[in-house]
Amino acid sequence: MKYNSSQLNSKHLATLIHQAALSVHVDLNILSQICDAALHFNFSGLCTNLNLIPAARQRLGPPGPTKLIAVIAFPFGAIPSSLKKAEAEWAAAHGAEELDIVPNFWALSQNKVDLFAEELADLCELGLPVRAILDISHLPKEKLSLAIDAAIDAGVSGLQSGNGFGPTVTGLEIRQLADLTKGRSSIKAVGGIKSIDQAIELLNAGATTLGTSCGTDLMAALKDKQ
Repeated sequence: MKYNSSQLNSKHLATLIHQAALSVHVDLNILSQICDAALHFNFSGLCTNLNLIPAARQRLGPPGPTKLIAVIAFPFGAIPSSLKKAEAEWAAAHGAEELDIVPNFWALSQNKVDLFAEELADLCELGLPVRAILDISHLPKEKLSLAIDAAIDAGVSGLQSGNGFGPTVTGLEIRQLADLTKGRSSIKAVGGIKSIDQAIELLNAGATTLGTSCGTDLMAALKDKQ
């Protein structure tokens, strides 16, 4: 489906947004405001770090349309697999409903694709939907293709373009990810998504979800255009 600002209504846009609360400077008052906005607009997800998962779960209340998503081994994934599993188990025990996990890029760089996949498969066995956070702006195409195939074979439900700390994600990158994914996985675009025109470009390139700290701004911008 191709989108433009006149065809995309606010209710549908909200279902495509994962509101991010990942800054280490987010205090509980700000977190409460972010959670309240996510509930108000019925965003499909709210993504935060482990420190804030318990408070976010309490503020969001019982599981509903806005899924609570925990980032695991964020932002670089450079920790032992046993610690990633411990983080994931802790997140699940404290109310996380989905996991955005940074995989073992070191294993990928050493051509140990089996090790890369085994770690993700072990985490998928926890029973929560898992997205693998890729590093699309830095991975060469052949490594990106290996990572995508390995992650999907491991059982992830989605792929994420990056951790949000690199350059702004582009439509070209999402189109490349969509071409390699071939419809086998959802695609979450992340990285500097601040305008409604940019959001629409990414959706038209193949993104199925937008991870952004500017969800409320996007909703307001769409309303202004209509």
